Amino acid sequence: MDDKKELKILMLEDNLDDVSIIEHVLRKENLTFSYQCVDTREEFNDAIRMYKPDVILSDHGLPGFNSREALKICLQEARHVPFILVTGTVSEEYAVSCLHDGADDYILKSNLSRLPTAIVNAVKKRKIERLKRKARLALKRQNIELLKVNKELDSFVYSVSHNLRGPLASVMGLLSLTTDQRDYKILDSLHTMMATSITKLDDTLSEILEYYQNARSDVQIEEINWSSIIQTSLSKLDYLDKDNQVKKSISINADVPFYSDHDRISIIFTNLLSNAISYSDNKKISYVNVRVYATEESAVVTIQDNGIGIRDDVMPKIFNMFYRGTERSRGAGLGLYTVKETIAKLKGNIEITSSFGRETTVHLTIPQVEH
Repeated sequence: MDDKKELKILMLEDNLDDVSIIEHVLRKENLTFSYQCVDTREEFNDAIRMYKPDVILSDHGLPGFNSREALKICLQEARHVPFILVTGTVSEEYAVSCLHDGADDYILKSNLSRLPTAIVNAVKKRKIERLKRKARLALKRQNIELLKVNKELDSFVYSVSHNLRGPLASVMGLLSLTTDQRDYKILDSLHTMMATSITKLDDTLSEILEYYQNARSDVQIEEINWSSIIQTSLSKLDYLDKDNQVKKSISINADVPFYSDHDRISIIFTNLLSNAISYSDNKKISYVNVRVYATEESAVVTIQDNGIGIRDDVMPKIFNMFYRGTERSRGAGLGLYTVKETIAKLKGNIEITSSFGRETTVHLTIPQVEH
């Protein structure tokens, strides 16, 4: 225990003379502390919540209240706070039973000389227990992360063999067909098929790179220009809508500066807008609406489209690694997985709702980052 830290002691005691004696004993041992004394259940409950003691010293018998009831409240409301029974009216059997129930120690009022040491030891013990709990929790989180990484690695190996080698094999096969081919129409068709395979390969590599960058790089904070990010993302996706058939609407309400990771937010918008445009319904006039509302606490982003929508049986899987919900899916199926992981890195959240054949709405909340 840090001797310079002032301990906050909560005394459950109805005898002011005993309070004075306890204070004298603790001051005599140069213990640095402040204290609050209560003698009713209501006061005890309030003090635990408001005073937030470092240690509780409890007499056994008070009017309408006793140490066992106080211990029960302590274990429920402040289970990490040491509880020491300080009394002269209970049997040793009762004191031992209190220890068994969760009390840290018991001191007889006839022998208070041991009280300062008991307090110091109890506080140290609880501190060590807290550190152990933190270490166990950190280890548990590391194990969960390790299992997640191993699972992703397994999926990645499959993706490399399937999503990378597949397009490469197609290109190699198509190249072999062009060796002795002299018909320009057939050559043009073969070149188109090769371009499609190469585009799939490029999309897969881009998704893998985005995933890797998000997983391995730290968050870089800078002021976000929402309009610039959205327009840049749309420009990158011009090839998906060459004839400008999808109407885009952008609404930004951001009167306060907003700070976050520019590159990660760009990845989020590019992937989500790519989906909204790629899955447009050519049987109707298609639109994509983007709304941003930024405050000092967070930014709320909504992206809505009236495309083909998502089937109910597909919806639970959309954030899975390497999952492709339709034959129209491009790349490796890392898009929404990367979006979710990127949002998590920014400590935000994402929700997607969809009505198959009608519309899809993506709702993002991204917290403002201190800078």
